[in-house]
Amino acid sequence: MGRTSTTRRVNAEPTSARDQIFAVPAKRIADFDFGQKTAAVFDDMLGRSVPFYAEMQRMIGELTADYAAEGTAVYDLGCSTGTTILHVAERVPLERNVRYVGVDSSPEMLEIARRKLTEAGFDRPYSLECADLNEGIRIENASVVLLVLTLQFIRPLYRQSLIRSIYDGLAENGAVILVEKVLGENSEFNRLFIEHYYEMKRENGYSDLEIAQKREALENILVPYRLEENKHLLREQGFRHVDVFFKWYNFCAIIATK
Repeated sequence: MGRTSTTRRVNAEPTSARDQIFAVPAKRIADFDFGQKTAAVFDDMLGRSVPFYAEMQRMIGELTADYAAEGTAVYDLGCSTGTTILHVAERVPLERNVRYVGVDSSPEMLEIARRKLTEAGFDRPYSLECADLNEGIRIENASVVLLVLTLQFIRPLYRQSLIRSIYDGLAENGAVILVEKVLGENSEFNRLFIEHYYEMKRENGYSDLEIAQKREALENILVPYRLEENKHLLREQGFRHVDVFFKWYNFCAIIATK
């Protein structure tokens, strides 16, 4: 094993304020956004809304360490508050001299990410960039590219070109890791998966009002594909091997290599 990071270990529990964005009835539900209100509670939102989020972060860190090559970059597209970068850096040995690039369209998210990295004593070279992935991204010298709950928010019209840009910017044998909310392969599965997902959210303290209002806010913003559609998208752009390393009802995690 390589020398470990001096970065303090990431707490698996959410560290932000409690998510109550949709707790009060609203006359009109605006489209979901990643501005100040969301950024302030985002870690709690993920911890309570994404099944096995901490376990997925652990697995992403392990797999990234398997593919992160010496002197290359690891990109986290849609890096939000920097949680994934922190988890990954715990697994990748310092002597590999890997650089971390976080990209997000929300300045508020990036401000929190900078603060978290500073407070954690993050000891790797890194940059945080504000960019809209719908407008394209240039990937350079990457061995791993992460899309953790990100592609689902990219307009379908631009997903193909984004995946192509990732493929073009990856080194040979590089990997893309994709975590997505997905549709069931038929209407019955889809209904059951969603029902059980909402049960999980209730168990984590969300009310029926919060669930309903958030669902409406996300309706035009989060556009999920079926699992097979996501796998086809990756293969279509040239990825040789595509496999699922985690699935829970309507959430899945995929790894693909160039």
